[in-house]
Amino acid sequence: MAQARIAGPRTAVIWSVLRGELAGQDGRPLSVVDVGGGTGGFAVPLAEAGHTVTVVDPSPDALASLLRRATDAGVADRVRALQGDADSLGDLVPPAAADLVLCHAVFEFVDDPDAVARALHDALRPGGAASILVANRAAAVLSRAVAGQWQAAAALLGAGGEATETRTAGGSPGTAGVTGRDTVRRRFDLLSAEALLAEAGLHVEQAHGVRVVADLVSGVVADADPAALLAFELAAAAVPPYRDVATQLHLLARRRGH
Repeated sequence: MAQARIAGPRTAVIWSVLRGELAGQDGRPLSVVDVGGGTGGFAVPLAEAGHTVTVVDPSPDALASLLRRATDAGVADRVRALQGDADSLGDLVPPAAADLVLCHAVFEFVDDPDAVARALHDALRPGGAASILVANRAAAVLSRAVAGQWQAAAALLGAGGEATETRTAGGSPGTAGVTGRDTVRRRFDLLSAEALLAEAGLHVEQAHGVRVVADLVSGVVADADPAALLAFELAAAAVPPYRDVATQLHLLARRRGH
C-alpha cells in the first residue's frame, strides 16, 4: 500500500505523526473520518494511500472541491462527502466505525467542545486514534504583542488554559472571553487540550508543536532552504519550550480498548 505523502513545513509534523500511526496498522486499509476536512488536503492523500475517508464539513462548496480533487486523483471511490458540522458528527457517523479520526482546526469554533470530543471518541473503534489540531494560546499572545495589540495580548495572557477571543467584522482581535455576534475563536494550551480529550475518554499519546518557526521566518528565508526549515520543524516539534510556542498544537489521542 502506498504511503501518504508529507507536505511542506506547515503540515510536515502532522503528516509525520500520521505516517507513524498508519505504519503501525500493518498496511491494512483504514476507515478514516476527517471532521472539518474541507477540500481534502488530508483526505485525498490518505485515500491515495489506500484508505477510505469520510469527510464531514458544513461547506457544500468545499465538499464539491473535495470530490473534484478526489476524482482528479483517481480516488473518488474511496472518498465520501457528508455535509454537516462537528456538533452533528454522532448523527452522521455510526458508533465505533472509524479507525482514525482527524479533527484539525475545529475545536476553535464549535459551540460545545466537550460534546465534540465525546463524539470523536464514540466514532472511533476501541484502540482507534484521533488526530487533533488546535490553535495555541501562547503563540496568539506573542503574535498580538509583537503586532502591538497590547490589550488583546494581555487579555489572552490572563485567560488561563482555554481562552477565547472575539474578532470584529474587520478581523481585528477583540476582548478575550467575550461572546456575541462576532466570530469567536477558542485557543488552548497543552494542558487544557489534554484535559478536554481525557474527559471524553481519549488518552493522549503524542503532542507536538506545528509551525514552531514557519510563521515567523520571512518568505525569502523559507524559500532559500525549505528542506532545512522542514527538518527544523520536525526536530523542534516535540521539544519544550519550542513546542509550546508553536502556532498550533497537534495531539494524537487513542480510545482505550482493543
